[in-house]
Amino acid sequence: MGKNITHGLWEATAPARPQLDSLQGAHKTDVAIIGGGYTGLSAALHLSKMGRESILLEAEDIGYGGAGRNVGLVNAGLWLMPEDVLQLVGSEYGEKLIRILGASPDLVFGLIKEYGIECEALRNGTLHCADSKSGYKALRQREEQWLKRGAPVRLLEREEAAVKTGSTSFFGALLDKRAGTVQPLAYAYGLAKAALKEGAKLYNHSPVTEFDKISDGWRLTTPRGTLTAKSVIIAVQGYAEYAFKEYQKNLVPFNFFQFATPPLPEKILKTILPERQGAWDTNLILSSYRLDAAGRLIVGSVGMVDGFAWDIHENWVKRTIEKTFPQVGETPLDYGWYGRIAMTTNHIPRFHLIEPSVAIVTSYNGRGIGPGTVFGKLLAEYMAGGSQKDIPLPVTKIDPVGFRNLRGLFYEAGARLYHFVQRRI
Repeated sequence: MGKNITHGLWEATAPARPQLDSLQGAHKTDVAIIGGGYTGLSAALHLSKMGRESILLEAEDIGYGGAGRNVGLVNAGLWLMPEDVLQLVGSEYGEKLIRILGASPDLVFGLIKEYGIECEALRNGTLHCADSKSGYKALRQREEQWLKRGAPVRLLEREEAAVKTGSTSFFGALLDKRAGTVQPLAYAYGLAKAALKEGAKLYNHSPVTEFDKISDGWRLTTPRGTLTAKSVIIAVQGYAEYAFKEYQKNLVPFNFFQFATPPLPEKILKTILPERQGAWDTNLILSSYRLDAAGRLIVGSVGMVDGFAWDIHENWVKRTIEKTFPQVGETPLDYGWYGRIAMTTNHIPRFHLIEPSVAIVTSYNGRGIGPGTVFGKLLAEYMAGGSQKDIPLPVTKIDPVGFRNLRGLFYEAGARLYHFVQRRI
């Protein structure tokens, strides 16, 4: 079994990683970008397309954080229903945020097409599956709210959901035709290569160890070099370290794991997610289901797969496949991995301004691909002379989350207990 608990299948099947150097010596730029995930890479790409100079610094490798570990669902909008977003954000920003993130797959798949990014991209929609009658009722509400806004969504009854998913386990499913799937690490690599093509400068293994205000901007210090910039985009998300480690205190610790089977026989593949939509359910401790280009079934849920938790979650995945897709039969699991999700207490991303020249949009709450790509573009436009009002979020203070470590332990313990007992009968 491939016990790569960081990037798992995605690292094994991604194309070659962009060959980058670490920052050495003294450099200057208009915009410094911290973090080589979707937000940072999209910002670098769009700044270069606008003719603005930028340098991106990544502490590890491109896609090291959530960008290289997630499920690969390119969903529209946030996890929250539109009306919930309005209540939490307010009318000034709410509808704009809903509209912009509802269209985020357009930007993702548009960039994939424009730059020929090889990332197993499929835009056949996604399926949000009801695991209970109450879940089905919630999906009906979600459908009504999106239809009011002209979104191409449709609630499937139980029989049609069974055909689309290949499983009789669900009470129905919401099909969102705006959405799709990608190989997430490959998409990150593709964004990096596109940014390089447009003239951006990217450096890996260049953690920022000091971050200081100076007379004409900001000085960022790495182990082997310095970077002076007029403005800074901080895009570290759930993997804030070194000079930005304190930012972790603003997030709720939350992890999500995945396991992948070997490629399934063609006869079986025709019966499981036959249109290759990515799927997830309405359970509080949700599960995700998708196939990759080679026909591997990938099942995920909340939790880490390290230490003894590996066996708990692995056995749960095997039981889940047996109950949800019995046609698969007994099968080994070739890969297991997990990643950290940047979560907020109300599931709304945050927009922070340390100063007008230092901006942060963070915490996509499990929907990093679309929002990360969009907010990277919006931050690039802001740094190129736009207004902060063009970013559809209120500016908020950076406030630590109370009892964050206790919350994290609660989620992890709950997930382990749930996966230990679920689907044993």
